[in-house]
Amino acid sequence: MRIISKDGKRIDGKESTAAIKKKLKEEDPIIVNATKDEDMEELSPMDPPDAYDEKRTVSKDVAVSNKMLLELMEEHKAVIEHCDEFEKALNEFKEAGFYITKEINDTFNKFFVFFDEEVLKHNRKEERGLFPVLHERMLETGEHSEGENPHTPVDLMEDDHVKFVQLATLSFNLLGLAMRLKDNEARGITFDLAYNNGKELVEMLRLHIFREDNTLFPIAQNILTKEDFSLLNA
Repeated sequence: MRIISKDGKRIDGKESTAAIKKKLKEEDPIIVNATKDEDMEELSPMDPPDAYDEKRTVSKDVAVSNKMLLELMEEHKAVIEHCDEFEKALNEFKEAGFYITKEINDTFNKFFVFFDEEVLKHNRKEERGLFPVLHERMLETGEHSEGENPHTPVDLMEDDHVKFVQLATLSFNLLGLAMRLKDNEARGITFDLAYNNGKELVEMLRLHIFREDNTLFPIAQNILTKEDFSLLNA
């Protein structure tokens, strides 16, 4: 299915001020030990630390060496490459007033096919293999929230997987819907919504991968047993 129409009409949409990166630039809830030390500045709720702050990650102390974890991290690189291409096309699309070129159209379709065939398969691999075992070990070692129904970082990662599908579906469907609208203003607004959902999806994927590569997987390397890895790598 082609997302973009063949007529290549120029649609003048309203400018959007969605601050996706700013919204995601907050204290990472995965990092359990986010306490300050002598070398860190005092934290303020008005100026939260960067979500991509490598100084607050587990990877600075634990190196990932397990085969399965390394394979997942390698797959992440391909996701980032497709995100970069998709975001570039989104920006060109917006800057051109939602004017469609063949290159933009092809990049959009390439990304959504990759998402459907590769990203979802990658997520299922984590959900059916690594996550259940890691969740149990985190409950045993205290890497969880307080309360009657404690949550672990695995729960957050699984929630992200659901949000990815929701955002990808919204962006894809809105792009298709916009091309069927005859009113230019409505088309522009719909394209703008598709653009914003696409941008948010890209930023969420990047942050999710950063959290897994630099916090979740190093924790897994540290707390999973040899027996756990033997079963996962089988």
